[in-house]
Amino acid sequence: MFQPSQHDVRRFFCEVLRKQRAGEPMTPMEAVAAPWVAEHPEYHAELADVDAALAASYTVDDGRPNPFLHLSMHLSISEQVAIDQPGGIRQAFGLLAARLGSAHAAQHEVMECLGEMIWASQRSGLPPDGLAYLDCVRRRATR
Repeated sequence: MFQPSQHDVRRFFCEVLRKQRAGEPMTPMEAVAAPWVAEHPEYHAELADVDAALAASYTVDDGRPNPFLHLSMHLSISEQVAIDQPGGIRQAFGLLAARLGSAHAAQHEVMECLGEMIWASQRSGLPPDGLAYLDCVRRRATR
């Protein structure tokens, strides 16, 4: 399985922005990421400077969001919905997006659930609980 390094991820998103601005063709994965990069102009300055992006540190104490983590989560959720993994996520996401009137807002809600699942897995030492994740998204879709 492909496991990109932190620098690989940062270069990837910087390259997506560069190609968007230059009107250059993108790889299929870049094309999936491009709308999310476009939806977050607040990150463009950080994505425009590859060297600074590679050197940047994002800690809780800094009090600033990590654009690469945020965009990676958008990309992960897009892929999960596209392949319906975990099974049922596509439907739950669709219901949530309809309830909120925005796929982008729905993605941010799903990010909360994804973050909770990852945090619980790291704390417990157990594999991520896809059913708990799906239940979290379904609860948000039906409240």
